[in-house]
Amino acid sequence: MTLRVEEAAIEPDRPIVDPHLHLWDIPAVEGLPQEPQTFLLRDAARTLEACGHRITHTVFVECHAMYRAHGAPELQSLGETEFANGTAAMSASGGYGPTRISHRIVGNVDLCRGDRVEALLERHCAAAGERFRGVRMNTAYSPAGLFGGPAEPAARDRIDDPRFVEGCRILARMGLSLDVWCLHPQLEQLVRLADRVPGLTIVLDHLGTPDLRGDYASREDEAIAQWERKLTQLAERPNTRIKLSGQGMDVATLLGASTGTATSNELAEHWQARICAGIEAFTPARSMFASNFPPDQSAGSYGTIWNAFKKIAARFSEEEQDWLFRGTATEVYAIDT
Repeated sequence: MTLRVEEAAIEPDRPIVDPHLHLWDIPAVEGLPQEPQTFLLRDAARTLEACGHRITHTVFVECHAMYRAHGAPELQSLGETEFANGTAAMSASGGYGPTRISHRIVGNVDLCRGDRVEALLERHCAAAGERFRGVRMNTAYSPAGLFGGPAEPAARDRIDDPRFVEGCRILARMGLSLDVWCLHPQLEQLVRLADRVPGLTIVLDHLGTPDLRGDYASREDEAIAQWERKLTQLAERPNTRIKLSGQGMDVATLLGASTGTATSNELAEHWQARICAGIEAFTPARSMFASNFPPDQSAGSYGTIWNAFKKIAARFSEEEQDWLFRGTATEVYAIDT
C-alpha cells in the first residue's frame, strides 16, 4: 500500500479511537469484491504513524481475513479472531508504535446457528479474551449487487430471520454487541431487531448506506428522504449507535487498492450532509467517526479522512467532539483509555 500524506493533521493532539479498521491480505482471485491488496499490522502501523493524528486504539472489524482452510464450516471464522488477536498482542508489545491496533475485535459468527451459537461465541471469547467484543455477519443486500457482483440473496431478509434474532439474544446475554452493515431499504428490519432485542447494543455501520441504484437510480431525492426517515426511526431505539463511516467506498465497483486524491475540504463538503444527518438523529453521544480503512482509501488518505471528520465536527462543542472521536467507541467496545 502506498502511503501518501497530502495535509498536515488538524488538532494533532486530539485523542481518537478508530472503531472500524480492517487488516487483510487479499490475493488476485477472480470473484473477490476487492482488488489484490495487503494491509497487515506493519502497513497499518506505518499508516497511523504517517497520518499525524493521535490514534490511541483501533477496533478490528471482521472482513473474512485468515479464515481456517479446514475444519467445520462454522469454526472457520475462528481463524480471523485468532489472527486479529495475534496482531493485537504484537501491537501491545509497543514494537509497532503507540497505537493499540486491534485492541478490540468484532468477529464473524453465524448467528443463525440456533442453540449452537453460544458455544461458537465462547470459542471466540476463549481465543481473544476481553478483546472480543462483538459480532458482524453479512446483512448487506441490494438487488443491484455489491462491489461489482451479485449480493448474497440470503442477506436480504437475514435481520428478520428468527434464527438470527435468537442469536442476537444470546449475544446480548453474553454482553457482546452487534455491528450491522445494511443498505437503507433494510433499515426497517433493523428497527424491528432493536425492538425485539432491547438489551443488545446495535451499531449501524456506514450510516446505513443509501442505495441509489436499481429502482432508485432516477429517484435519488426520494431515496435520501427514505433513508433520513428510517435513520430517525432507528435512532429512537436507545440501544442503537451509528458509525459515521463508509462514505469513501463505491458499492458499485470493486474495492480499490489505490489511495484517492481528494482533499479534506472536498471530502468534508461531499460528506457533511449525510454525516450531520446521522449525528442529528443519534446525537454525538451515540455517534462515532470511523475510518473504514482500507475500503475508504478510495476517497483519500487516512490522514485526509480524519481531517475531513474534524472539519465537519468543528460545529460541535468540545464535549460533543470528544464523544464523536472517542467517547462513544470506548463505551460500546469497553475500551479503557
